[in-house]
Amino acid sequence: MRTCDFCGRRESEDDDPATALTWTTAVERGRTRTFCPTCSREHLRSMEGKLDSEWW
Repeated sequence: MRTCDFCGRRESEDDDPATALTWTTAVERGRTRTFCPTCSREHLRSMEGKLDSEWW
């Protein structure tokens, strides 16, 4: 089960299986971070710009 490193949302067994494909990961300062679909969509430009999540 995953937890969003930005908002704290936890992946649920009740979630639609297709939702599992929309979680994203990033490596920041050597640490892997995981983001839920909502945070991924809301902060896409920051992710694309390779900004650390502290700047979101």
